[in-house]
Amino acid sequence: MRIDATLGLESAMSTMAEAIDIQFDLLLPIADDHRARLYEAMRYSAIGGGKRLRPLLVKASCDLFNVGWESAVRAGLAVECIHVYSLIHDDLPAMDNDDMRRGKPTVHRAFDEATAILAGDCLHDLAFSVLADERTHPDPAVRCHLLGALAQASGPAGMAGGQMMDLAAEKTVFDLPTITRMQLLKTGALISFCVEAGAILARLPEDKRIGLRGYAHDVGLAFQIADDLLDIEGDAAVTGKSVGKDAAAGKATFASLMGVEQARQQAGMLVEQAKAHLRDFDGAADLLRDIADFAISRKH
Repeated sequence: MRIDATLGLESAMSTMAEAIDIQFDLLLPIADDHRARLYEAMRYSAIGGGKRLRPLLVKASCDLFNVGWESAVRAGLAVECIHVYSLIHDDLPAMDNDDMRRGKPTVHRAFDEATAILAGDCLHDLAFSVLADERTHPDPAVRCHLLGALAQASGPAGMAGGQMMDLAAEKTVFDLPTITRMQLLKTGALISFCVEAGAILARLPEDKRIGLRGYAHDVGLAFQIADDLLDIEGDAAVTGKSVGKDAAAGKATFASLMGVEQARQQAGMLVEQAKAHLRDFDGAADLLRDIADFAISRKH
C-alpha cells in the first residue's frame, strides 16, 4: 500500500496512525496472568495517541524506493516503540516529572512508577524484536543493518545521550552550539533513522543517502525549534502536555537564546533547506516535503 501524497498530509497521518494502532493491538494482547497490568500500561501508552510522525517519515522514505507496505509499517512500528518508551521514561518524576501526555495522565500517574518503567523497558525491547523478524525484510543482513542503526540512534550516541545532556541543562547554561548538539542527539537521531530506513530496506549504498541525511538534519532541528516555540506560546489544552516547562526549569533553548521571532525564521529557513535536499527526487518526495512544512506549522 502506498500513501498518496496528493490526498494530503492529514489523510496520510490518519492512515499511518491506524496501521500502527492495529500492529500494537496485535502485538500487545493482555496476558491472562499477573503480567496483565504491564500489558495494560503498554497499550495505554502506545495505542490511540500521538501524531505518528516518525512512522510516517519511515513510510515516506520507503515510498522513494518502492519498499513494500509491510516492511515500511514494521520499521515505522519499531521506531514508534522507541519513541513511546522514551516518552514514558521522560515523564517520570526522576526525569521531567510530567502529569499529562497526549491529553491524558502520564503512565506513572495512570498506573504507578514501577509499572511505567517496565512498560517503557518492554516497548524498547519490542522495537528490536519487530526489526529482527523476517517479516520486516527477508534478508538478515538488511535486518541487522536496521537493528544497528536503531540501536545507534536510540542509545548514548543518539536519543538517550541527548536526554542526558537535557538533564544537565537544568544545572548548566548551554550556548547555542551545545543546544544544537543536544537536539541533534535527542530529537534528530531518531528522525535520521526514520528517513534512512527506506534506503536501508532498499539496500541503497551509503553514498546515495547524503540528501536524505541532510533533509533529516534540517527537519530535526526545525521540529525542535517548533517544540521550543510551543513550550512558550502553546496552549496545554491543544498540545496535550504541559507548557512553560523549559523556562520553569531554567533551561536555555533555541527560542530563549535566539528570541521568538528569530527562532521562527530559523525554523522556516531549515525547512526550506530540508526540502532542497530532496531536489534529486521528483513527486515521490512530496510527502517528505509536506512533513517538513508540518514540522513548523503544527499546534501540538
